[in-house]
Amino acid sequence: GCPLSPLPPINIAIRFTYILQDWQQYTWPQQPPDFDGLLAGEVGGVEFGKLPFGPCEDPISELHLATTWPHLTEGIVVDNDVYSDLDPLQAPHWSVRVRKADNPQCLLGDFLMEFFKLCSQKESTEEILGRNSVEEEGKENSDITQALSKLTEPAAVPIPKLSVSNMVHSARKRIRRHRRLDQSPLSNDMLNSILLVRDTHPRIACVGFLYVLLISLHCAQNLFNLLKSAPSHSLTFRLALCMCLVNFYHGGVRAVAHLWQEFVLEMRYRWENNCLVYGLAAGPPDLRCCLLHQKLQMLNCCIEHKRARDSGSGRDRKEAASENGILSPTSTGAGPTLSETPLGKPWDSWSDSEDEFFECLSDTEEIKDVPADRAKGGAKEVGRAKPEGRLQPHGKLTLLNTDEPLYVPVTQEPAPMTEDVLEEQSEVLAKLGTSAEGAHLRARMQSACLLSDMESFKAANPGCSLEDFVRWYSPRDYVEEEVTDDTGQTVVLSDLSARMKIPGNMWVEAWETAKATPARRQKRLFDDTKEAERVLHYLAVQKPADLVRHLLPCVLHAAMLKVKEEEASEDIHSVRKALQQVISQASKLLRHPSPDCRKLEDIINQIMALEAIVARARSLKAKFGVVKGDKGEDSEDLEKFVSSLLEEPEVAVTGAGRGPAGTIIHKLFGSAQRAALLAPLEEEAGRAGGPENRKPMGGGGVPDFPPPAGREILLRTCVPRPAPYSRALPQRLYCVLMREDFRLAGAFSSDTSFF
Repeated sequence: GCPLSPLPPINIAIRFTYILQDWQQYTWPQQPPDFDGLLAGEVGGVEFGKLPFGPCEDPISELHLATTWPHLTEGIVVDNDVYSDLDPLQAPHWSVRVRKADNPQCLLGDFLMEFFKLCSQKESTEEILGRNSVEEEGKENSDITQALSKLTEPAAVPIPKLSVSNMVHSARKRIRRHRRLDQSPLSNDMLNSILLVRDTHPRIACVGFLYVLLISLHCAQNLFNLLKSAPSHSLTFRLALCMCLVNFYHGGVRAVAHLWQEFVLEMRYRWENNCLVYGLAAGPPDLRCCLLHQKLQMLNCCIEHKRARDSGSGRDRKEAASENGILSPTSTGAGPTLSETPLGKPWDSWSDSEDEFFECLSDTEEIKDVPADRAKGGAKEVGRAKPEGRLQPHGKLTLLNTDEPLYVPVTQEPAPMTEDVLEEQSEVLAKLGTSAEGAHLRARMQSACLLSDMESFKAANPGCSLEDFVRWYSPRDYVEEEVTDDTGQTVVLSDLSARMKIPGNMWVEAWETAKATPARRQKRLFDDTKEAERVLHYLAVQKPADLVRHLLPCVLHAAMLKVKEEEASEDIHSVRKALQQVISQASKLLRHPSPDCRKLEDIINQIMALEAIVARARSLKAKFGVVKGDKGEDSEDLEKFVSSLLEEPEVAVTGAGRGPAGTIIHKLFGSAQRAALLAPLEEEAGRAGGPENRKPMGGGGVPDFPPPAGREILLRTCVPRPAPYSRALPQRLYCVLMREDFRLAGAFSSDTSFF
């Protein structure tokens, strides 16, 4: 009997979703590199020094536009399959989200992953190339026999041009020339482009790709210290890039094995012909770099020593070492500190042969240089011995016994070593034990450089004492004190330090056994021949999998530099922060001698993810017309909008369809619609006049937007339930309409105070 209460007002919220899949106004510019034409230009193949970047297809597959009308009243809106009052351009709220392409094939990531997969290879170089080792050995022996026989045959060429090494190298070249093409993945032209191509003049060379000292990646050069790889301008770094590209485009593991075999032959040729290896810094191996880079540096160091030994120009050994950039710690005129003394140095390399010397004088020259009294061994005439091997005066220091100036001697350089040799020698020293005999042998092994310097010092300073040597070599071990005597005068007292007075001190024993011998007549501390053969053997026995493990730090280094370079052009904060984390993880992992393969793969996946983010940023900036350097108001808004799309799942469009981003989105949808419906382009002029010129959905013209891919409708009201006098509570009904999906969900509330 009570009258019906009026229905409460219903608030309606409607959201339409439009999907853009066809980018008519923008074509993804990334094209796969064409490596067939790399060798068409000049020798050097510069493109080999650049890693590719970005996917070959657009990393953004779809753009989803959501247009929302948050507050509508029932009865004033018509929306059906034939006609709709809901124009997307009139919607007060726009929001956009992008859908990433499924598994985009990023070039940099593919290169890294394909190169990393070679770590699982078990075969050696000979097994991979599939050559008959017996047949090849027979051919090589035959050619070498002919090469040796030519040394005894009369020839018109000058004798200096005939040598065993040159003949053997020529035989190897003929063997490689007669290999079948199906057995050589890389052509001769490509090998000549990658490796060194020699000129007719012995001291002039046209350099190939591996020897061009160009820094193609502009960035911080100290990254190799963290990753234990190699400098970005070095031979090892460029070799890693070349191996990576050859593996991907020119035959996989067979091409890698072929290139490595030719590279090892090139290194042996350089050793046999005293040709320096370009692209390596002068001096001893840098222990901060990877082991392969250290080995190549060691080979270069051996060639430097061999050239200085065989030069025949009469230059002093110290002068040659100074030119090579390998300076002795005592060549500056002042002795090293206590921390630089041989007690703290690693075990220096001893030569196995007792008959190996530096540039020795002839017997007659030695007899002329040595006085007769000294030759007879008279101890009283030692002070009259002729000094030898002097570098320069020390300064104000004089000898304690004779008051003659103290001269800095010419000394041998400490033998350079790679980290694996250091580790081996450390194990040898540890196995000597703690017994007295083992400790004494260990001290002698560690004092080879000390003994050599003592002999050089005695030769340069006849009549010197151990105190004189300590004053120059280790000043901290020569203590001087000012004391006041009984007469009140200040007197300077000097003496050796306490550790020098310990019974059985190694320095005292070495001084007593040291003979006055200049450095040029001493046994070599560094046997360059033995060390070079050790390095060449190490390179020759490396399997492709071992080579990849050596070069992988350099490849990761190059990839990180590439990401850093590409990110700098896009200025993406999230990528910059994530890259620092990747570098930190890689620096800890790559310092281990045998890093975990799973962790290495994880680092590669992280680099691939960063590459995809940079590619998406580049794609979105191109689509929305973000130009670097443009400081306009709309450009700043668009740049913020693109940055938000990269970091957030859904981004609101400022100004909806009338804002700068909304205008671009409207054009993208309009172009896609005309292309899909084959509409003439001249319609655009008439459609750009305003809303009155746009055709409604279902009309005769081409609509600006496609039919909505999904409709979301939300009905909201407040109703007193379950009785009219109950408290009014919110009620909601949610509906989703899609092409193949329909969902309905309700949320209803009741006042339960009296029920």
